[in-house]
Amino acid sequence: MSAPSPLKSTPLNAIHRQSGAKMVDFGGWDMPVQYSGILDEHQTVRTAVGLFDVSHMGEIEIRGPQALDLVQWISSNDSTKLKIGQAHYSGLLYDHGGFVDDILVHKVAEDHYFLCVNASNQDGDYAHIVSQNKFDAEVENSGPRYAQIAVQGPLGPATLQQLTSTDLAPIKYYHFVDGEVDGVPARIARTGYTGEDGFEIYVAPTEAPGLWNKLVALGAKPAGLGARNTLRLEAAMALYGHEIDATITPLEAGLSWIVKFDKGDFCGRAKLAEQKAAGITRKLCGFEMTERGIGRDGYEISIDGAKAGWVTSGGPSPTTAKNIGLCYLPVALATPGQAIQVIIRNQAVAAVVVPTPFYKRAK
Repeated sequence: MSAPSPLKSTPLNAIHRQSGAKMVDFGGWDMPVQYSGILDEHQTVRTAVGLFDVSHMGEIEIRGPQALDLVQWISSNDSTKLKIGQAHYSGLLYDHGGFVDDILVHKVAEDHYFLCVNASNQDGDYAHIVSQNKFDAEVENSGPRYAQIAVQGPLGPATLQQLTSTDLAPIKYYHFVDGEVDGVPARIARTGYTGEDGFEIYVAPTEAPGLWNKLVALGAKPAGLGARNTLRLEAAMALYGHEIDATITPLEAGLSWIVKFDKGDFCGRAKLAEQKAAGITRKLCGFEMTERGIGRDGYEISIDGAKAGWVTSGGPSPTTAKNIGLCYLPVALATPGQAIQVIIRNQAVAAVVVPTPFYKRAK
């Protein structure tokens, strides 16, 4: 047997370890799962400002005269609608309509697009895009050139503003500017994965430790992957490998809004059009437990003793003080108020389908 590959580490790894963070193997990366505790970190992001190391996320850049043509072909959303300095959420799809990945597409210039992709998928995403590149466009797997820090929470913008001469107020949600933070070049994007306001900052890896320490000194509390997961679950944001994967289409995952059929052909369009015409048979929905128990990912869901679906993500919701989750059910049964049972250690435990998101911040 060959020895397992050593875990990859972000430029902030030494800081996490010195800070006493609990570290875990996350898709081949040595990442902090918590510092002070998941509950404390979760509440901090909801009420103040939390700080996440998301440098494990991947970046892929597409440049050239036909950069837009390639982006339009590989992704389901319509990038002709993007203005320079604007980003959107999209699906990177296979021919059969399932997800290669979910991605954020940023328009940097008329001939330059910047894609943020999931950590464990970066190399596969890059290979997929290269395989689909029948255009005059250059594809770069540029992850090693970036560290990424997420500043999230209601006090996030005011905290970050203290470190930059770039005026953050005019940056709208899902927009970005190339400016500076703490005196170094940075891409500042008003995006995030927590359901809160905040920014994701891309800087050179060598600059990340100094920036992290400055943000901590200003009161931003480090948070790990545990809180990141509870926050995104409350906001009902999809996680690759859970709510979406190669076997699931955007139409089933409640993401039909990122599929723009009228933009012209794109990878997976034909199969999605077939599925739309025939009607989906299953869909993603939210549930909350009505009896004691936590529905974890992979647990079976039954209705009246018959297997009906499965849990994709689940756990305690610190904000609502309920045990919540996301699951796939037959379309006819995926309606709020539907009684279901989650099979926990061979016991059927009562739950009910509820609307999502479970949490939405006040504007």
